[in-house]
Amino acid sequence: MREWSFRGLTLMVLIASLVWSSNFEACIARRGKHWRQNRDVSASLYKKKGKSHGNKQNNHHGGGSSHSKPKPPSSPPHYKITPSPSSSPPSPPFPKPKKGSPPSGSPPKSYNGGHSTTFNVLDFGAKGDGKTDDTKAFQAAWAAACKVQASTMLIPADYVFFVGPISFSGPYCKPNIVFQLDGKIIAPTNPNAWGRGLLQWLDFTKLVGITIQGKGIIDGRGSVWWQDHPFANPIDDEEKLIVPLNNSVKRPPVPAQSELGGKMPFMKPTALRFYGSFNPTVTGITIQNSQQFHLKFDNCNGVLVHDVSISSPGDSPNTDGIHLQNSKDVLIHSSKLACGDDCISIQTGCSNVYVHNVNCGPGHGISIGSLGKDNTRACVSNITVRDVNMHNTMNGVRIKTWQGGSGSVQGILFSNIQVSEVQLPIVIDQYYCDKRTCTNHTSAVALQGINYERIRGTYTVKPVHFACSDSLPCADVTLTSIELKPLQEQYHLYDPFCWQTFGELRTPTTPPIACLQIGKPSSNRVQIDHDLC
Repeated sequence: MREWSFRGLTLMVLIASLVWSSNFEACIARRGKHWRQNRDVSASLYKKKGKSHGNKQNNHHGGGSSHSKPKPPSSPPHYKITPSPSSSPPSPPFPKPKKGSPPSGSPPKSYNGGHSTTFNVLDFGAKGDGKTDDTKAFQAAWAAACKVQASTMLIPADYVFFVGPISFSGPYCKPNIVFQLDGKIIAPTNPNAWGRGLLQWLDFTKLVGITIQGKGIIDGRGSVWWQDHPFANPIDDEEKLIVPLNNSVKRPPVPAQSELGGKMPFMKPTALRFYGSFNPTVTGITIQNSQQFHLKFDNCNGVLVHDVSISSPGDSPNTDGIHLQNSKDVLIHSSKLACGDDCISIQTGCSNVYVHNVNCGPGHGISIGSLGKDNTRACVSNITVRDVNMHNTMNGVRIKTWQGGSGSVQGILFSNIQVSEVQLPIVIDQYYCDKRTCTNHTSAVALQGINYERIRGTYTVKPVHFACSDSLPCADVTLTSIELKPLQEQYHLYDPFCWQTFGELRTPTTPPIACLQIGKPSSNRVQIDHDLC
């Protein structure tokens, strides 16, 4: 009995031990499961902290919690994540965007004090469809750009903007504004848009550091002006020297009619003008079919023009390419100029002008003048024109003055000019007259220190035409390496002509220019104070 009792007691103790051990392992297993689950949730929260942080419904799994998904916030809050020591360092945080900055993924813009410095005309209501009048949108965009230094007024590519007469004016605009022309601007051909006539179409006045740049086009659509007043345009005096062999000279075709069949005003505008501006720059753009002058600088200092294309038909009247007046320190280079009048005309008040690497033609060549009209005083000095190609132009390099004027032209160099089929490559005309007849006067603009060197190519009428004043002959005219060969096409050919022209032949010339008088004029009168510049 005792033996059974002992065995029974031992068996009971063994069974109790087994039961206790099983319960202990189950407890340990449940504890480990909950601990791993809590750690996984903590890691998940760490990874998704940006979506859950700041929400009032915390998603804790220990201690019995709701499994409902929290609502995301309306906008992600800004916070700083502190990683565990074992994790890799995060990327540098993005800076907080400034007020007014573009949304993520949008193209970057320039900013100045939190405000954009680029003013797109489309943002101011321009349509750019070539029909809607975008003048007011251009005015509004300019008014905004005018207030910001170094701002950009953008005329975007792939749009055609119909713009009437407009002034982009200072003097209260900030400096260094960029007029970024990548699209196309066209002028009205309706007479009503011009009233009784205006002198300018696109006018930039009293600005500092203004730049017009881009690959865009300014189109004056000038044919309606050229046809409406075919006899109102002055004739070029050198046309009188050109005598056709027969009637082989073709008349220009009649251009298209203006809108609504109306007649354009008698006064023609310049397509693009700068007035009273300091350091203006024009580069990259094309100006075509201007109503009158294509590009004009008046009372400007520090002018820069390069890589510009100017284009209009050779028979378009009075459509000078680049017109300079009362402007100093001018640089023009690397441009193509084709027009119906002077490729470049240099008027009174100009000094320190440097032109190089320019292609000219068709047109009337590169001219200084006309000067001294209506008995006025003209002053031009220190002009250099070099490395120029001229093809199919009326003149090559020319100086033209009216009788009765005063003042002087001095310090002029024409160098390395290549002419091809040019009617009159070298011209001085002190009897210039754009009318059928003009009154004779004894006073004249004085010409002194005119230098021609390395002018080569072919001519179709006359190689040299020097017509200087009787009372004030041309002095110090030098000729070096002149090689001009005749090419008879449709005009009578003439020998070199000189009248009252004094100077020096530094090398033999082709053809010989025996008419130049060597030395200085003996009866050259002394200029009075009124004549001096």
